[in-house]
Parts: sequence; C-alpha cells; structure tokens
Amino acid sequence: MVVLAKGELEQIALPAVHKTAPPLADVPEVDLAVAGRGSEGRAAAARAVAAACEEHGFFKVTGHGVPAELLARVENAAAAFFALSQRDKEAAMSAATPGSPFGYATPGSPFGYASKRIGNNGDLGWVEYLLLGVTAATGGPLSVPEGVVPSASLCSFRDLLNEYTEVVRRMTCQVLELMAEGLGMDDRDAFTRLVLHKESDSMLRVNHYPPRPELKLLQQHGGGGRVTGFGEHTDPQIISVLRSNATSGLEIALRDGAWVSVPPDHTSFFVNVGDALQVLTNGRFRSVRHRVMVNSARPRVSVIFFGGPPPRETLAPLPQLVGEGGRSRYREFTWREYKASAYRTKLAANRLCHFETTS
Repeated sequence: MVVLAKGELEQIALPAVHKTAPPLADVPEVDLAVAGRGSEGRAAAARAVAAACEEHGFFKVTGHGVPAELLARVENAAAAFFALSQRDKEAAMSAATPGSPFGYATPGSPFGYASKRIGNNGDLGWVEYLLLGVTAATGGPLSVPEGVVPSASLCSFRDLLNEYTEVVRRMTCQVLELMAEGLGMDDRDAFTRLVLHKESDSMLRVNHYPPRPELKLLQQHGGGGRVTGFGEHTDPQIISVLRSNATSGLEIALRDGAWVSVPPDHTSFFVNVGDALQVLTNGRFRSVRHRVMVNSARPRVSVIFFGGPPPRETLAPLPQLVGEGGRSRYREFTWREYKASAYRTKLAANRLCHFETTS
C-alpha cells in the first residue's frame, strides 16, 4: 500500500508513550435493537446509555441497523483513497486547490486532506486524514461546487460518504434521544434538534494510520516505544460516533486517569460524549479523553461522525439538569466562541476550564 511520503515523515519526531499497551477496557454495550422492543426495552436502553455516559463517557452500540455491506464499501473506498500517491491525494483534496473535488476546500478552511499535523498548534501524529463538512440538507459531505468536474472515482467516494453519513446521523439521533430519556428529561429532542438544525456544525473525519512494522522488532529487542497516531484529547462537539476496521489502537482514559485499550470491533459503533454535551448536562455526562496508538503490523482506518450545534447556538447547562437552586457549573457561551477557543489550544488541553463558573 502506498501511504505517507516516507522521507518527509521520518524528519518529524512523533510523540511516543509507554512501551507496553494498557489493559483491555470493559466497554459498556448498548443494543439499539432492544430500544425498539416496546416501552420496557426502550427504558432499559435509555438507562444503559445514561449509565455509560456518566461512568465512562463512552460506550459501544450494537443492533444499530447500519448495513454491513455499506460499512465494508466505505472501508474499502477509504483504503483505496489513502493508497493513492501522496501527490494525487494532495491534488484531490488540498485546501489550496480551488474547486476541490469534494467541495470542502476553500482558502483558510480546515477541511480537506492533511497528514501528520493535527490542527495549527504543533500537534503531530502518525496519521493522514480527510476532514469533511456535513450539510444540513442531506446529512452528507458538501456537494461539488458548480462548474467543477471531479473524477469518477472521487464522485463515487463522495456519494458513498453521503450515503454513510445520512444513515449514521439517523442512528446518532436515536442515541441522543435515549440520552435525554435516560436523564429523565421531558424534552427527548433537546440534543437531537441541535444536530438536525439547518446550520448544525457537524463534520465527518476519515483517519488512516499506516502500520509501523519496525516497532515490533524494536520492542522485541528492548528498545523503542509505542508511536502516537492521534494524541490524547476530548472531542469538542456534542457527540462523536466512530466506526473502524478490525485493527486495535483506540485507548480511553478512565475516571481515575488510568488508560485502557478498546478491543476492536468492526461490526459496532463507538460513541464518545463531547465537551458540548458535558456542558449541556451540567457535568453529569463527562467527555471522554482518548487517543490512538499505531499498530505495528496493520493499518487502521476509522470514520467518525461529529454531531455539532449551530455556530450561534448558546451553550449552557439545561435548566432541568441544574434543578431549582442548583449550581450551574458552566457559564453561557456560543458554540462559535468555544470552537474558536478550542482551536487555539494544544490537543491535550482542558478546553472547558475556561468556561467553568467560579461560584
């Protein structure tokens, strides 16, 4: 497989962590099929979702109804895109290319293809990725600009990602409804309407972590460490819904700060509580700190849907979750304000600390 430009990558000192992988996580599981089996099944699923969000901010979704054939096609298409030469990938998706084939890349835009550099604050990782905007009308990545004629293969990839995003966003809204019900809220659409809003700031990210076969040899001889693919962080949005191939690498931090490794499961989805949801729930749900480590032998491909609120949406703890006479742990701010603040920080920073109340 043709991956990142080796000469350029080897000039960059990527962050490494401990030599040995952490223990396997006991990941909470929520079966969405159970939620469709009458009121008792739905109530049980809602309780399970709320418990997982309170304890870990992270859980696995099964019984989601997303066709396995669609998941396989997306995985294969993503692998084919990342197997292109570095020049072809950059030509296809570079933000410097007017009329990018997918339509997301404009001068100064964060969307498009990139590798190694994560954000604008010096964070590095052994990763290449596509970061794509999602339109409210279709639920899929932005359409091709008028007058632009992309290649047939890129059109096919775009259409496939549109199909995938529409299906996954519907499933995401099911999960958000269960979250609201699990919190005992009267309005079960309180979170969903933000993601479905016509100006919702949602995104799709496709990550590719090339393997590093030399790591295993180095470790066998007592040298080297594990290489960071994507450094530790929390997600700023309301919710993140991830699906990956059958390659390990994802790790999450527990409440006590200990790291655990998430067993790969290419048939399921993994849900992260984001910073915005932590604020809306007044800290009852906690955004999960997570990272991705590089596998020594196999490439890892993951696709993440980030459900975000509209830029002008005011975020603050919902009154029902604060309670009469209760303390709001966060001040009011807009999503645009928070996003601007978050993107000025390093990946591992505690972004929410700037928005906490002091009394």
